[in-house]
Amino acid sequence: MRELFLQTLTLPDESGAARSYDYIILIDEMDVGPYSCESYGIRIVEQGGAEASAAHVTCSAARIDELSSLLVRNGVTPATFHDVLADWL
Repeated sequence: MRELFLQTLTLPDESGAARSYDYIILIDEMDVGPYSCESYGIRIVEQGGAEASAAHVTCSAARIDELSSLLVRNGVTPATFHDVLADWL
């Protein structure tokens, strides 16, 4: 599995303390019948803290770009990542 770093966001938490999050696209392969195709996932890592990820979300580069833009634009954290992903799917 390869990783493509997208961006680091620094966001305030509930108490106002700054927390930094790295957004990363995961690139892997998955079998689809007799063929293999490139698949994409997402990982969000709080620097020095929690992380959340989901592999094999889509085989479409355009769709993973759409999802990653949504996550970064809205400052999604590891705590809310899976809820946002479930709604997006």
